[in-house]
Amino acid sequence: MSLETREDLDPVETTEWLESLESVLDREGEERARFLLTRLADRVRRDGRQVPFSVTTPHRNTIPVHREARMPGDMFMERRIRSLIRWNAAAMVTRANAKNSGIGGHIASFMSSATLYDVGFNHFFRAPKGDFKGDLLFIQGHSSPGIYARSFLEGRLTEAQMDKYREEVDGDGLSSYPHPWLMPDYWQLPTVSMGLGPIMAIYQAHVMKYLDQRDLQPMMDRKVWCFMGDGECDEPESLGAIHLAARENLDNLIFVVNCNLQRLDGPVRGNSRIMDELEGVFRGAGWNVIKVVWGRLWDPLFEQDHKGILQKRMDEAVDGEYQNYKSNGGAYTREHFFGKYPETAEMVKDLSDEDIWKLNRGGHDPYKMYAAYHEAVNNANGRPTVVLAHTVKGYGLGADGGEADNEAHQVKSIDDKGVLKRFRDRFSIDVTDEQIENEMPYFKPADDSPEMRYMHLQRERLNGYLPARSPDFDALDIPGLDDKIFSSQTGGSKGREISTTMAFVRILNGLVKHKGFGKQVVPIVPDEARTFGMEGMFRQLGIYSPAGQKYEPMDKGQLMYYREDKAGQVLEEGITEAGAMSSWVAAATSYSNNDIPLLPFYIYYSMFGFQRIGDLAWAAGDMQARGFMVGGTAGRTTLNGEGLQHQDGHSHLQASMIPNCRSYDPTYAHEVAVIVQDGLKRMFADKENCFYYLTVMNENYPHPELAEIPAADIIKGMYLLRESQGDKGHVQLMGSGTILREVEAAAEMLSDEWGIGSDIWSVTSFNELRRDALEIDRQAFINPETERGQPHVTACLEGRAGPAIAATDYMKLFADQVRAWVPTDYHVLGTDGYGRSDTREKLRHFFEVNRYFVTVAALKALADRGELDRKVVVEAMAKYGIDPNKPNPLTS
Repeated sequence: MSLETREDLDPVETTEWLESLESVLDREGEERARFLLTRLADRVRRDGRQVPFSVTTPHRNTIPVHREARMPGDMFMERRIRSLIRWNAAAMVTRANAKNSGIGGHIASFMSSATLYDVGFNHFFRAPKGDFKGDLLFIQGHSSPGIYARSFLEGRLTEAQMDKYREEVDGDGLSSYPHPWLMPDYWQLPTVSMGLGPIMAIYQAHVMKYLDQRDLQPMMDRKVWCFMGDGECDEPESLGAIHLAARENLDNLIFVVNCNLQRLDGPVRGNSRIMDELEGVFRGAGWNVIKVVWGRLWDPLFEQDHKGILQKRMDEAVDGEYQNYKSNGGAYTREHFFGKYPETAEMVKDLSDEDIWKLNRGGHDPYKMYAAYHEAVNNANGRPTVVLAHTVKGYGLGADGGEADNEAHQVKSIDDKGVLKRFRDRFSIDVTDEQIENEMPYFKPADDSPEMRYMHLQRERLNGYLPARSPDFDALDIPGLDDKIFSSQTGGSKGREISTTMAFVRILNGLVKHKGFGKQVVPIVPDEARTFGMEGMFRQLGIYSPAGQKYEPMDKGQLMYYREDKAGQVLEEGITEAGAMSSWVAAATSYSNNDIPLLPFYIYYSMFGFQRIGDLAWAAGDMQARGFMVGGTAGRTTLNGEGLQHQDGHSHLQASMIPNCRSYDPTYAHEVAVIVQDGLKRMFADKENCFYYLTVMNENYPHPELAEIPAADIIKGMYLLRESQGDKGHVQLMGSGTILREVEAAAEMLSDEWGIGSDIWSVTSFNELRRDALEIDRQAFINPETERGQPHVTACLEGRAGPAIAATDYMKLFADQVRAWVPTDYHVLGTDGYGRSDTREKLRHFFEVNRYFVTVAALKALADRGELDRKVVVEAMAKYGIDPNKPNPLTS
C-alpha cells in the first residue's frame, strides 16, 4: 500500500506535525523547513531505514499562487500582439501552400508555444548591448513561422519576404527552420534536427562559463534559453548531457519544454504523463524544475479542493486522456474528468460546458509563464533550470482545425474558410469575411498604433531585437609558415621517427604559446589525450573545471600530472563524442555568439567522428563554425589491433558531404604545418566560412626535408613528391596518409626489381581535388564561350607517362572520386570492408593496399596497355605471395 493511500492511524498526531511544519514555514521560511526535514531524513537513515522518496510532485504548478512574481506591462496589449503573431504565422504558411502546394510548413507547434515565446520576447530575452553580449536563443525549429511573424510586426521582415517563406533559391526568402547559413544575420543557432538543440545549448552555456572563468569574456548574467518539445526528449541527445549542466553549475542555462503531449504521430506518453517523467529525469539530474501545469482559471477550483480530490483526479489522469478532454470539448470533460467523483462534479456544477473547455493550461497563461521565467532567471541557486509548460498542440485552431488532434503536426494550411473565421473571431483579428474569402491576408497595425508602440518599447527595454546574429569579428594576425610554430615542422624530422599526430601536437603547443591569440586556442579531447600524446598540456595549460581541483592527483610527482583548474584551457569532456563535439561547436561559433573568436582543436579517434556525430558536424556547418576537427589514429590499417569498431576507412567521404568542411589526409609533418597554417589564415584572418577536418596517424616514421615546400599545391590537394627512372615503363603513383609510404616503397620496388620508373604524388586531399574540378566543370558549363580552366589533378598528371595508380587507407571511392579528371588510365586501391584486429603489415595485405599490391597494380596497368607482358604480373604475384584466391575484404 502506498503512503498516500495508507490509513491515518493517528489523525491528531498527524495534525500536530503538519501544524508544526506550517509554523516553521510561516515564521522561519522555506530554507529552515528544508533543513529540519533533511535532518529528520538523516536520522531515519542512520538506522538503515528508508524515507519516502519521489523525484516527482503532484500534477500542479510548482509555484503556488501566493509566490508568483507579479507580471508587469499591459496584458491586454500583449494578448493583442500575441494574437496578431498567431494570425500572421498561420497566414504565412497558408499563403505559401496556396501558392506552391506541398511546400510545407508547420502551424500547430507554434500555436501551442506562442505564449512561451511571447512572454520571453516581451520581458526576458535580451539582445547585446555594449559589454553585455546578449542571451542566446535555441528556438524550436517547427516554431519558426511564429518568430517570422513577430519580426514582421516589428518591421524587420517585409510582406514580400513573408510571401517568400520556403522560397530561398531566388534570394530574400525565409528558410524553413532556423538556419544561420541561410540567414546569417538573423538566426543564431540551428535546432530542427531534433535533439541537437538541447545538447548544443548545454555546451554553449558551458563554454560561456569557460570564457568567464578564464577572463576572456565576462559572462555577466547572460542566459542560454533552449526551447524544445516534449516529444523531442525521446532523442538521446536531448537528455544525454543534462547531468553535465548540473555538475558544471550552469545556472546560465534555461530549458523550456513545450509539453503539448503530442509528438508527430500521436501522444508522447499516452499511458502516463510526460511531465512527470521529465520532472523526475531533470530533478534527478540536479536541475531546478518548474512545472507550469494549470492556468489562472483553475485557481478558484483549487481553492475549493480542501480534501485534495481534484488533485487526486489530476494525478490519476494520463496524457492520452488529457488530450481527449481538450479535443472532445467541455461536456466530455465534465463527464469523464470531473464526473468521476461527486466532489469534483460539484465543483463545476455552476460552470457551463464552454467554461469547462476554457479552463486553461499553464503554458497558455502569460501570468503563470512570467512567474516561471522570473523564478528561472532570478532563483537558479547555482543550478540549471527547466520549465515544463503544459500546452495544447494546435491551440486556437479549434476542434475542426486540428486542435489537440493526432494529426495536428501535419497541418500545413487552413483552407476551411469557416475555421479561418472562427480563428479570427477567437483572437479578434481585424479582417473581414470578404478578405478571408478572397485570400488569407496578413494584418499589421499602423506603426504608430498602441500595439506597435508597446512592442517596440518592450524590445528597446531589452536592448533591441531578437533573433539576431553577428557574423563578423576582428580578424586575427595569423603567423606565416616561416614562423617557428610551423617552421619547426617543415624542415623534416632529421632522421627521427615521429607520427603526424606528434607533429600536430607540437604545432598546437606552439599555438597556445602565441602572445597574440594563444589564450584563445582551445584543445578539446573526449578522454583520449594520452592516446594522442597531449598529456603534457594537462600540467602546462590545466584542464578546465569550475570547481578547480579539490584533491591531490595520484600522479602529482610526475612531470605530466593530471591538473584541473578553474582557469584551465583544455576542455577534457570525458567519454562523450557528442558532448566533445558540442563543446567544439560552441567554441567554433564563439566569434559570433560571444564576440570573441576561439581557435578550437577537437582531437579524437577518427572512427568516432562523423560516423558518430555526423548530424552535429552538419549543424556546425550550418552555424558557420570555425576550427579544426582532428581525426587521430586515422585510416583502416594504421591502428594496430583495435579492429572493426575502431578502424576508420570512410571519414573523409563523410566529411566531403558537408559543403564548407575542408578535409585533408596528410602524410608528413610539413603537410600538417601547411594545412594548419592555411586553415587558421582562411578562417580567422580572411574570415572564410569553413572549418577543417584533418586526419593524423599514430605510426612513427622519418619525415623528409624538402628544399622548397609546395604550399599552394598541398592546399589544392596534390603535389609531386619525388620521381624515379626506369627503362621498362613509367607509372604515376598517388597516395595519401599512411599508405603514401607504401606507395613510396612500391616505387623503389618497381625501379629496383622491375625497371619501372614512377612519379610519386602526395595527395593531401582527394576531396579538395574533386571540388576544384567540379567548380571548373561548372564554370565551363554555364560559360560555354569562355576558355575552359583546368582542374589541378589534370594539370598535375597531363603529359606525364604511364597509367595512374592511387592507394589510400580509405574506401576505394575516396580516391575514385577524381577519376573523371585523371587524363590517363586510372586504377584505385582502397580499404573497403570491415576492419580487423591485427598488425599493420597483415592488415595492409588483407585490404590489398600494401607496397606489394601497389607494385602488382602498377605492373598490371602497364600490361593492360600492352606495354608489359602479363607473365610479369603473374611472376610478381608469386614473388610477393599474393594468392588470387584470398578472401575479398569487402565481403569477408
